[in-house]
Amino acid sequence: MNAAIRDAFFQLHRDLPREGPGEAADVAWAADVAGTPGDARICDAACGPGADIAALRLVAPQGHVTALDKTAHFVDQARAVHGHDAGVTVAAGDMATIDGPYDLIWCAGALYFLGVTEGLQTWRAALAPGGAVVFSEPCWFTDDRPPAAVEMWDGEYPTMPDAAAIAAQVTAAGYRTIATRALSAAAWEAYYTPLDQRIAMLSPGDTPAMQHVLAEARRETDVWRAHSDSFGYLLSVVRPDGV
Repeated sequence: MNAAIRDAFFQLHRDLPREGPGEAADVAWAADVAGTPGDARICDAACGPGADIAALRLVAPQGHVTALDKTAHFVDQARAVHGHDAGVTVAAGDMATIDGPYDLIWCAGALYFLGVTEGLQTWRAALAPGGAVVFSEPCWFTDDRPPAAVEMWDGEYPTMPDAAAIAAQVTAAGYRTIATRALSAAAWEAYYTPLDQRIAMLSPGDTPAMQHVLAEARRETDVWRAHSDSFGYLLSVVRPDGV
């Protein structure tokens, strides 16, 4: 991504409530499945603007959430909302170098930057005994894949797996899958509805870079709404073998 495109991308995404699909119900479900205690030490890895921090605090009201992201304005945005909470630490940090120990590592839509297997192997040392990792990953839900969806994902994530492939990557990391579920349409609209509004505000785009970024964002939302039965995000709760 060249500098002009990157700047336009972050202009589009600046101050959005979320940087990907998700909802509080996902956090509650995952914490229940993982048996996360109320005093859990939680890492929100690649937290973006902090959309999941409040839900993570609800599942661990006596615990502590450490939220990390590499992008400075996401860190600033998350701090502005959660900086008053003594049970939250928001910091600039790389999810590849977290140290723990954590009872739960939560990663919404970002683990594929490290690779599922590689990231889980890296995080094993950061888990407390009995700890779990929860991550969402782009996933094909069917072998009958619409050409428009294939074309879009070939540009963004050409090796996007199906559920069986995600499970195999988890196994290859020395973990076992406890449970999975697909993110709901409501979780996607929690991301796309504010994004739609931002696209409309910035349209038609004042530079070629912005015009390109807006067009790609429109294509993404249109393809998902047309073909949400064929792909989405799979939320996985996993734990190291032997734990």
